[in-house]
Amino acid sequence: MADYYNEIIKKVKEFVRIDSVEGPALPNMPFGNGVAAALNYMLELGESLGFKTKNYDNYVGEIEWGEGDTTLGILCHVDVVPAGKLSSWKYPPFSATEEDGKIYGRGTMDDKAPAVICLYAMKTLKDEGFVPKQKIKLILGCDEESGWECMKHYKEVATMPDYGFSPDGSFPIIYAEKGILHMRFDFRVNSFLMSVHGGERPNMVCDECTALALTPNHVDNFKLKLGDGTTATCPLPVNKLLARQYDLDVHIDGTVTAKGKSAHGSTPEKGENAILPILKYLEGINSINSDLREIFFEDKLGLTKLMDETGKLTMCPGIISKEENENILRLTVDIRYPATMDVNEVLGVFDKNKMKYTILDHQPPLFLDKKDPLIKTLLGVYNDVTGKKTQPIAIGGGTYARALAKGVAFGPEPEDEESTVHEPNEYISLKCIKETYQIYTLAIKELTK
Repeated sequence: MADYYNEIIKKVKEFVRIDSVEGPALPNMPFGNGVAAALNYMLELGESLGFKTKNYDNYVGEIEWGEGDTTLGILCHVDVVPAGKLSSWKYPPFSATEEDGKIYGRGTMDDKAPAVICLYAMKTLKDEGFVPKQKIKLILGCDEESGWECMKHYKEVATMPDYGFSPDGSFPIIYAEKGILHMRFDFRVNSFLMSVHGGERPNMVCDECTALALTPNHVDNFKLKLGDGTTATCPLPVNKLLARQYDLDVHIDGTVTAKGKSAHGSTPEKGENAILPILKYLEGINSINSDLREIFFEDKLGLTKLMDETGKLTMCPGIISKEENENILRLTVDIRYPATMDVNEVLGVFDKNKMKYTILDHQPPLFLDKKDPLIKTLLGVYNDVTGKKTQPIAIGGGTYARALAKGVAFGPEPEDEESTVHEPNEYISLKCIKETYQIYTLAIKELTK
């Protein structure tokens, strides 16, 4: 068998070094320059390896191999979530630093290494003389982390594959994915609260939040010690005792900042949400009431009691904002609800409590029979390569698999490694790359022989 392991490592590093966080739309670049550069990197690599490629308006691209009436789709994405606080990273997030058998960088696991590995799995089979009896399309989306506009565009200008997998989840194989709701809730606040800003994406635990508020009670102008050893008096009143109680940083302009730890929105318990201490502080100075905290952090409405075999409902307040010229505080929340549940069961809880909300995005859940031939084939490949005896699992994350008529998420996160997706110091191990290369090569062969 041809072995492209070393070349895969080289290309993964090159790919990760492209900062493909979605940016402002530019002419012919709907998701910004970085995302377009990442897409074109993969398409040029695919063409150099002898495959047909097509770029659909920098929304999405595809690398194609083979002929047949049936099409296998392998759905990856080239965009990544923001790096978050740079001080939380061991190495610069787009440096692709290799250390202790791992490659560190934003997008290493989600989803750049898997995309490169799948491409070289196709190349390996091609070099061996394997002729697939189906068409194979490696589809590269550009907006997976935000709104899936890439998949909507693809369905308008091309034909979706008949079935397939997305290498954007966990091993052994994922048969079910929870439904995903991104909702914005509006709360009226008093004039003492001037501004609040925190979070970058709905599907990330907020790692930094800042607020500016007058303190109608317990006003305490005080001298602030600066980094150079000098002191200055805050021009706006700040409640020093409360700020210290909630471990907030106090700035010379009167703002207070909370710092947390980022994590994936589907596993909020793995992070530390910086919005929470800010809410507690603002409650303490009577700028807001306790509704936000009690509903979204303490589950006052009992939403997390909703559960099935795919797990319980989770809530992650990801973005909070309030501008100085308005009296509305906006909170964007990522909700992952059980896969066998109807979305109206969730919405009904908010409706019953007369809460004002806007649905920003909704992805219905994925649920495939564990006995489906697609699952049996891929699970068999995984168990054969690893020597394990595993069973399908369900996750709270959402992958492109649900864009297919029949699809599953299949790797690459190992069972025995803690996930760092959407977290500081995201990495993929060289061991994972080597094993995943074997798994995807055999999987493509078994599905299309």
